Amino acid sequence: MTHLIQGQVTEHQRDVYTVSTPNGEVIASLKGSFFHGEKNFPCVGDYVLLDENNRISEILPRKTKFSRADFSGHAAGYAKTIKEQVVAANFDYVFILSSLNADFKVNRILRYITQARQSGGEPVVILTKADLVEDIITPVNAVRFSEKSVPVHVISSHTGQGMDTLREYLQSGKTIVFLGMSGVGKSSLLNALMQDEVMVVKSIREDDSRGRHTTTHRQLFTLPSGAMVIDTPGMRELGLFQAEEGISLGFQDVEELFAQCKFSNCAHKTEPGCAVRAAISDGSLSQKRWEAYQAQTRENRFVEDKAAFMRERNAQWKSSIIQYRSAKKKR
Repeated sequence: MTHLIQGQVTEHQRDVYTVSTPNGEVIASLKGSFFHGEKNFPCVGDYVLLDENNRISEILPRKTKFSRADFSGHAAGYAKTIKEQVVAANFDYVFILSSLNADFKVNRILRYITQARQSGGEPVVILTKADLVEDIITPVNAVRFSEKSVPVHVISSHTGQGMDTLREYLQSGKTIVFLGMSGVGKSSLLNALMQDEVMVVKSIREDDSRGRHTTTHRQLFTLPSGAMVIDTPGMRELGLFQAEEGISLGFQDVEELFAQCKFSNCAHKTEPGCAVRAAISDGSLSQKRWEAYQAQTRENRFVEDKAAFMRERNAQWKSSIIQYRSAKKKR
């Protein structure tokens, strides 16, 4: 009988995993079964079972997971797929980092909040580089107006401004995942919390305030407080994945209006008795919030439909190959 040992993935680089076990850290690879079928690959934060050859044989149930739509890859060599990419697992808080520079966008933050809610973790917005801008009130109010139930913190990792407000999340036993685009200050914040230069910090491009990639892989760090941080590479774009529940949680006020419409099949355009149009007219629902809800719903529906279509197409392709090989053997 194979003896299995439990551990937690603390680092992932390409096909190599670092796993923390009761016997110390080991370098692990994947068992062959992960490369067949629809099994998710392990990610940082996962609790896994290792065999005697330090091969990961199983992923234990996840408490939370942050996923995004992965538009890469080729199915059967001829068509792009949309599949789930699990970025991190088993965390308590999702720190959504956005810098207060020219690349600040509220709608991008809202998308991260939606997927964070879908993950099962608690979203927290961290607005960074407060020392580099004169006006912090306008962007803070813009986020809070668009999303009233999520805490927003303004910080500067270099001056220490606002860092004490993060203390409530950094308790021993808690895990936080850092998410955001390149150049938003994830590495600088991690260095400040670690009280050590554990990550290299690169400057942003001056022409568009976009960052250069600093973190190239996912890694779990233990802070002096005992809390743990999962650091992730910057994302160019966040593709929503199976985010229906996250959208409903974030736009509960919008969806509650649907039941008040005169017609159950109201398209919320020109129909009489539309509660959504009425709310926009009287100012109780902003046009921007309605448009954000529509945009996220459209994207999520597209990803779901496309993913289902590709799964069915791949199944048909595999079935045809099996039939072809079976017929060839009989000749």
